[in-house]
Amino acid sequence: MNNPNQKPDPIIEVRGLKKEFGNRKILTGIDIDVYKSETLVLLGGSGSGKSVLTKHMVGLMIGDTGSVKVDGEEISNLKERDLAVVRKKMGIMFQSGALFDSMTVGQNVAFPLREGGLKDDMEISKRVSEALNIVLLEGEEDKMPSDLSGGMRKRVALARAIVDKPQVVIYDEPHAGLDPVTADVIDHLIKRLERDHDITNIVITHELRSVFRIASRIAFLKSGKIYWEGCPDEFTASEDPILKKFLKGESSEGEWEKEGSKTIKS
Repeated sequence: MNNPNQKPDPIIEVRGLKKEFGNRKILTGIDIDVYKSETLVLLGGSGSGKSVLTKHMVGLMIGDTGSVKVDGEEISNLKERDLAVVRKKMGIMFQSGALFDSMTVGQNVAFPLREGGLKDDMEISKRVSEALNIVLLEGEEDKMPSDLSGGMRKRVALARAIVDKPQVVIYDEPHAGLDPVTADVIDHLIKRLERDHDITNIVITHELRSVFRIASRIAFLKSGKIYWEGCPDEFTASEDPILKKFLKGESSEGEWEKEGSKTIKS
């Protein structure tokens, strides 16, 4: 009989991951699991390793030591062709949106499909339309990025990230540059993807207001390690001085380093 308290197998499993650039240690031993249909929010100061960690999860970087498994498969030693198969399971929404200004909205969203070898124009059109409907931009295929607001550009970027129906979407500061009302729309879409489309979300953000609306779980990075992880209620209730300072916006990464290097998990 299955144990109802037993967690499912992780869709992403990171163990002992270390990465240095020259003499600079970025990841110093990351251990974390990411589970299907959850929204994991990565928090931490500048330089704590959040973006570098997500790049390892999609195989854009390879660790010096440690392992990264996606769907149980170690990706560190995969050839480029096999790695491309793994990357199809992932979508990325970049901080700037990274849209091609010379392409229409529809062409931008279709880009990963065509790059992946899909040639059927009717199928491409269908998938683009479906993705734009999900992000509440139906019928906007023919507009140019220059005609869009910042929030709409972010939604086009999200449509492009999900058009190939990935299992996981990684968001790099999705709220950057947005007003609170537009940020609310992005939060709604993130939770909608989790709830209605069984997508696993991994979100890097500094917007605490959004964190407590979208997070199933929070992982707090410090000095290239997972310093703390748990649910949002546990995060706000924690008496740990570093977490309390972060919540109040009082500390920088440099100041946290002076607090010591212990690692805790709730």
